[in-house]
Amino acid sequence: MKNRIIRSLLAVVFAVASLTAYAQKPVVGLISGLGGDSEAAFKKLHDAGFKACQTGFSLDWNQETANKFKALSAKYDVKISALVYCTPNGRWNFQEGPATIGLVPPINRLLYIDNYRKAIDFCVMAGIPAMHSHFGFIPEEPTSELYVSFIETMRDLCQYAKDKGVMIFCETGQETPTTLIRAIKDIGTGNIFVNCDTANLILYGKANPVDAIYQFGPLLKEMHIKDGKYPTDPYQLGRETRIPEGDVDFPRVIKALKDVGFTGVMTIECEMGGDNTQYVIDTKKYLEELVDKTY
Repeated sequence: MKNRIIRSLLAVVFAVASLTAYAQKPVVGLISGLGGDSEAAFKKLHDAGFKACQTGFSLDWNQETANKFKALSAKYDVKISALVYCTPNGRWNFQEGPATIGLVPPINRLLYIDNYRKAIDFCVMAGIPAMHSHFGFIPEEPTSELYVSFIETMRDLCQYAKDKGVMIFCETGQETPTTLIRAIKDIGTGNIFVNCDTANLILYGKANPVDAIYQFGPLLKEMHIKDGKYPTDPYQLGRETRIPEGDVDFPRVIKALKDVGFTGVMTIECEMGGDNTQYVIDTKKYLEELVDKTY
């Protein structure tokens, strides 16, 4: 009985979280490493006008780290919207990716499931509402042994997170929106949602992000905002570009987000290397102007 009451309360928490704490329109955030000079990282986010960020997880983080993040988050008024953990040694390509990324490969389940649980535990310590990951190239065939066993593994992990009041965000890219929606439905724990990466859907040739947003609808809780080009070689991913130089139609993306009622965090992600400080500032301004014009 006690467990049922707790789970009912957690369901209310998830429902409230899904309405988001960011008022009536999206907030622009940034992926930022917080594990080095944490104070400098939070201050840099604050000084650039960011109210939210995502950060990658390190396995050596503990309660002391969590307490530091909570204090700095309050001091600089920057919320950590999600904790990102991806399995190590993943190969981000068509040839090796299916056997190395996330929890689809059976060998990874044995090696990394405890790491995912540690990331969830850190979310609890630090008051971070969600753990975010690429969970792998989800098989298209829902009756395949690989798909069925993946769903069972994810259901156990999501239930572990649900019992602790943590949401799970699946990042888009390696599968079609339809396949991801099917997997979320089959997992069925009610605390697993979508972080839609506008460029990944294009880089992997899986979908137009505008169409995907309409498909995801209420499952959509966060966004990764970046740009890119569709693959021209079927053996190679497309390439990332600066915003708005790629194939993502950002005015239509923002319109679609408004249409589905999205008011969460749009997190800028830049994986092009080099000093992108000015690019990030310019992109934040560009996105905020689109949001103000559209919402």
